[in-house]
Amino acid sequence: MRMLLEASIEQAGYTSRKKVLTDVLLEVREGELVGLIGANGAGKSTAIKAILGLSQDFKGTIAWNDCSFAYIPEHPSFYEELTLWEHLDLISTLHGIGQSEFEYRAQSLLETFSLDHVMHELPVTFSKGMQQKLMLIQAFLSKPDMYVIDEPFIGLDPISTKRFVDMLKAEKDRGAGILMCTHVLDTAEKICDRFYMIDKGSLFLQGTLKDIQEQTGLDGQSLLDCFYTAIQGEKA
Repeated sequence: MRMLLEASIEQAGYTSRKKVLTDVLLEVREGELVGLIGANGAGKSTAIKAILGLSQDFKGTIAWNDCSFAYIPEHPSFYEELTLWEHLDLISTLHGIGQSEFEYRAQSLLETFSLDHVMHELPVTFSKGMQQKLMLIQAFLSKPDMYVIDEPFIGLDPISTKRFVDMLKAEKDRGAGILMCTHVLDTAEKICDRFYMIDKGSLFLQGTLKDIQEQTGLDGQSLLDCFYTAIQGEKA
């Protein structure tokens, strides 16, 4: 599989005096979903910002290998004066999507995530869950080579979560790579191919679920059990 992202983060943070991450290596290949796992404050979002070039204090190298990407942030953000449809139209223009293809993709995604009835309304008036669904739609609309996703399940109802997971699987089948930061470990266990686990700003476990089970001595146990055991071992 072609390598899409190679990230070597020697250090990253928000000021030169406070390092949040040190010596973090991440890779994502086409057609795989990689989970970035960690407790609150472990450094997951800092890693995402470093990868996207948004870290204020960064040393290392980020190689995208000529691939396009879409970013889905944890907190939705919109233009206050644009309707939902106008947001999608803007995305299609930026990515050079033809009008007929844009309308087909947009309508299909709006129906999938049950937002077709508010397509001409302002997203700033939507609920958090509706705003989160629009962020997903905007990313899926462009069909990039890779997705970088930060805590996507916050605010999603069970039906939207199922449809989102199905879309991720379809994009994987298309060949897209996905780096997903999440602490919803039961879902991550079911859909991710590999994991990077971060604690106190450093990687402490990585690999497939089977790899992590072997590293923690918990064969057959859940990702949550493995993560909890490893974290407690780190604190001991």
